[in-house]
Amino acid sequence: MEAKQFDLLVIGGGLSGLGAAIQFAKEGWQVALFEKEVYPFHKVCGEYISNESLAFIESLGVALKDRNLPRINQLKLSDPAGNTLEEKLELGGFGISRFSLDHALVNRAKELGVMVNEGAEVKGWNFEEEVGFSLELEQTTFKGSLLLAAYGKRSKLDKWLERPFMLKKEPYVAVKYHIRYPVNQAEIVLHNFKNGYCGMSAIEDGRVCLCYLAHAEDLRKQGSIVNLEKNILSKNPHLAKIFREAEFLYDKPLVISRFSFKPKKQIIQHAVFVGDAAGLIPPLSGNGMSMALHGAKLFYDSFSPFLRGDLSRRESESQYQESWRKEFGLRLKVGRTLQSLFGAEKKTLLFFRILRPFAGIRRLLVRATHGQPF
Repeated sequence: MEAKQFDLLVIGGGLSGLGAAIQFAKEGWQVALFEKEVYPFHKVCGEYISNESLAFIESLGVALKDRNLPRINQLKLSDPAGNTLEEKLELGGFGISRFSLDHALVNRAKELGVMVNEGAEVKGWNFEEEVGFSLELEQTTFKGSLLLAAYGKRSKLDKWLERPFMLKKEPYVAVKYHIRYPVNQAEIVLHNFKNGYCGMSAIEDGRVCLCYLAHAEDLRKQGSIVNLEKNILSKNPHLAKIFREAEFLYDKPLVISRFSFKPKKQIIQHAVFVGDAAGLIPPLSGNGMSMALHGAKLFYDSFSPFLRGDLSRRESESQYQESWRKEFGLRLKVGRTLQSLFGAEKKTLLFFRILRPFAGIRRLLVRATHGQPF
């Protein structure tokens, strides 16, 4: 069997995986990346990115300022009855589809010499202290000093690793569309409904990303996505109008289910986890796309010294875990707390009544769910 040696093996070609691969490749390290899909492809994602990650993305070699993307600086919320609140996003952000951004990043990775293996599903790996990691794929053994697990929310690898969250059936289902609908391009909107919420923001080419999180039990009772949207989401008058008037651009929606928002380990048997694989980012944490990109930078900052011989593997692991806790610990806790309040009808209505007269509290919540430029 053919053997190939690399400095870094990356499983998963989303924002975290590509962000890490590009950083290491820019420094001359040999990187192999494995993505089970074939680019370009759509992903279930809110597609709003906070400006905290703008400079980082451009440092990777993707020129966003040339793309005339929607600039977003306002948050609008509605409770299940349709009552609204608005708050300014101090740092602001922009809208771009994962189809477009991931494609730009993978092209940049290839330019830098990353071996990108598309349509490649990794089923496991081995680790030996003296030689590092190895995995087998299509009669080839890939070996690497580091292995980054960036494969997203849920994978067969999680079952192979016997991660605890795989033992529990989770209640969520997420659905995404691209639509054409007249919106304020400077706004990101979050509409609540029974047991869930729906986010909307403008992206490139005059399109709008519509992505919602609902309970799987509600979907089961309704019998179909169409009935779920008609009988539950549309109880919110804003969503009723959108589903009645919008032009839906997909033949059918993208749907994912059975994913967990529970905390996860960032390192398992020396494999390093990043992005959703390291702890699924609740949508109400502010901006999962920026957090995924920031995680890639934390990985690079912690483990490039290991490849240079300046830190031991365990020292790099300790640095990564501490950096993760410092950057994301509070943000994820706030996101999980908000997750428990949004969508539960009575709690959401009460929460909105409490927030309405207190602009200072609203600003604090926005700050707690957004980071600083990195």
